Amino acid sequence: MADRDSSGRKILGKSSDGGSPVVAPTSGLSKRPVLGRSGRAPSIGGSGDGAGAAPSLSTGDTGRQTGSRRRRPKVRTIVVLLLALIVLVPLGTFAFGWWKFSKIPTVNVSTVLSPRGSRSGTNYLIVGTDSRAGIDANDPNSGAFLSGEVSGARTDTIMVLHIDGSTTQLASVPRDLWVTDPATGQKGRINSTFASGPSNLIKAVESLGIPVDQYLEINFVSFGHLVDAVGGITIDFPAPAKDDHSGLSIATAGPNHLNGTEALAYVRSRYYTELVDGKWRVDGTADIGRTERQRSFLTALMQKVSSERNPFHLFALPGSLGSGMKRGSTFSYLDAIGLAWTMKDASPEPVALPVTPRRTSGGADVLELQPEATTVIQGLAR
Repeated sequence: MADRDSSGRKILGKSSDGGSPVVAPTSGLSKRPVLGRSGRAPSIGGSGDGAGAAPSLSTGDTGRQTGSRRRRPKVRTIVVLLLALIVLVPLGTFAFGWWKFSKIPTVNVSTVLSPRGSRSGTNYLIVGTDSRAGIDANDPNSGAFLSGEVSGARTDTIMVLHIDGSTTQLASVPRDLWVTDPATGQKGRINSTFASGPSNLIKAVESLGIPVDQYLEINFVSFGHLVDAVGGITIDFPAPAKDDHSGLSIATAGPNHLNGTEALAYVRSRYYTELVDGKWRVDGTADIGRTERQRSFLTALMQKVSSERNPFHLFALPGSLGSGMKRGSTFSYLDAIGLAWTMKDASPEPVALPVTPRRTSGGADVLELQPEATTVIQGLAR
């Protein structure tokens, strides 16, 4: 029987060094917890004795941090893409426009353009030529272009667009204006000076006292394509009108929407006839009336082009001109953008040079400037 101490506990044995005996615990004492046997997960660093231990991470917190890490790259990617679009789209549009613009043939007229001096305004000489190149004989309105004999190159429209700050004016130079040809020194119509080249025409316009800063040339086939590229133009007709030679047929007075072919039939009409008081009457103003119609046409076209906001239409504009447009060698892409920006909300004031019709000794019907034209020309020279 094992030895017991005074309290009744069993004495299991003594230590080898003769120290205190080892006493077995009684059943009444509380038991120490054994790690790994509890039903609950052990607490890591909770309150209590575990001071300095690692903080507890619940499953919910871990999920939220993981989701946050997953969302952050998506937001960052969207921001980067938006910034790229903001920067790259305008740059791409600019580059594409420059590439298209660079394909427009140039005419070296730099040596004959007017010096700037103290002038604040800028004059653009806009020339519409009567070139028959590219006109389809099967076009229903080809009669406006293919009828008659045309020797050499001639201008059918001569306009001066004057821009001075917020002031914009569009002046018509009648094609039958009687001038001295700078190349030959002989008198003749101003449109015939183009036969010696654009530089000669510029000199003829400048001889009137009108400075020329930039030069633009387009044939009427390209004018028609340009009208179609912007979705047509609107012309206000004071009365029903027709021209059996050009194919023009306007049934009602007021604003009429014209496509490219119809617009050309209007602008090239030489036998313009109106229905007035129930009777058809041929326009008796001849070249003067025709010049006014051409100015109305060009004004409507410029306003439509400059107000165009559809990017697909804008991209199509340079290509619609084909080889029918030429620009002066000093007219740059930035100049074109600046001109379009200036014209986007502008409504050019129509300006007509006061002229008097007369018949030359050789029987030619021409126009000569009146003394009152000096005031108009001085306004364009500012």
